[in-house]
Amino acid sequence: MITLNAAVAEALANFKKRVDTLIATGKEKTSAIIEILRQDIKTCKPIRFDGNGYSEEWQQEAKERGLDVEKSCPLIFDRYTDPETIQMFESLNIMNRKELAARNDIKWETYTKKVQIEARIFGDLSINHIIPQVVGYQTKLAQNVAALKAVLSEEQFLTVAKSNLALINEISGRIKAIEEGCEALTNARRVANKITSIREKAIAYHDTVEPLMQQVRYHIDKLEEKVDDEVWTLPKYREMLFMR
Repeated sequence: MITLNAAVAEALANFKKRVDTLIATGKEKTSAIIEILRQDIKTCKPIRFDGNGYSEEWQQEAKERGLDVEKSCPLIFDRYTDPETIQMFESLNIMNRKELAARNDIKWETYTKKVQIEARIFGDLSINHIIPQVVGYQTKLAQNVAALKAVLSEEQFLTVAKSNLALINEISGRIKAIEEGCEALTNARRVANKITSIREKAIAYHDTVEPLMQQVRYHIDKLEEKVDDEVWTLPKYREMLFMR
């Protein structure tokens, strides 16, 4: 809100200054305002978009329009210390260069700590809660398959137990992916934690730690769709969205 309000204040001050300059040359007030408005309408054309501003379509369109489409929070924070940004805040007596730099240090550190805490909890939930639940469900499936094999002919067994066998194999693959992903996640945190630069550490957490969390989450989401509700003790997405 500080940044948005500052940008609006700067734009209004700039608008008035340009209007006053035209009036000083003898231009009628209304005509001066209209002329400056026409200039600003042309200037802001690249940011005007009537579609879905959250869509990939807009990301591509914005890039083609020459707009900044950076998605990395640590890198976006760099914009606070751009010369134009510093000029804006200083001209409005809001913050100076040193204050903006200090706030950036806090932003990078806060970002790092949040992702760090999230990654630790995520790893704990994955290894100590989700995998044991999934293994327990897999064991039930294996027991069911063994029971079917004991009472059915080979041909009947392969037909009846086909889906359970496929699910058992899928679960095994996803458990392995989660375990390997969590190990890689821990190692990535260790590497990132050794970085002394606050900014570079935040970038490392964004570029290496977060993607690993998303990779592991993909497999967990897939298991959530397969595992019995009674076995899956954590709330499922549909339960959080549609059930009270």
